[in-house]
Amino acid sequence: MRLFGYARVSTGQQSLELQLKKLQEAGVHPSRIFTDKATGSTTDRPGLQLLQVKVEQGDIILVTKLDRLGRDTADMIGLIKQFDAIGVYVRFLDDHISTEGEMGKMVVTILSAVATAERKRILERTNEGRQEAKAQGVKFGRKRSINRKQLLQLKADNLGATEIAKQMHIGRATVYKILKEQENRYE
Repeated sequence: MRLFGYARVSTGQQSLELQLKKLQEAGVHPSRIFTDKATGSTTDRPGLQLLQVKVEQGDIILVTKLDRLGRDTADMIGLIKQFDAIGVYVRFLDDHISTEGEMGKMVVTILSAVATAERKRILERTNEGRQEAKAQGVKFGRKRSINRKQLLQLKADNLGATEIAKQMHIGRATVYKILKEQENRYE
């Protein structure tokens, strides 16, 4: 029996450190931990695919939480069935469940369905909140940091995009983008 680990975060800005620490504390050698910085809504992840190639009958895969393996119920069940078909078990450390035995498989299926339903509810609540905020005049996105009036004045003074970019410490592409936006406003 060999221990493997799998850790995943949804974006490149998030950290895997906490998951990696838990997996190592549970006895997984760092060279047997596979990671992804990608959405859990698909199984097309390089770390997961490599893990699937490396494991063999009798191995155990440790994952910190159920939603780190995947968010979609069908994908989760498919992964667990793939691992089960070759005699590989999956243990979820924080949830204290395992796919070992029939009861474990049933619990994982139920929990993944609940996780999917909760994810949908969160998205619905988020969208409702966003719509309500927009109706109240809240603007989303980051604030503009470029002084558009200054840029337009420089253009009116017959400066070219390269000179405007130098003076304003921005890229030429940004200058062209703002000028095009301004053109489109008056069409």
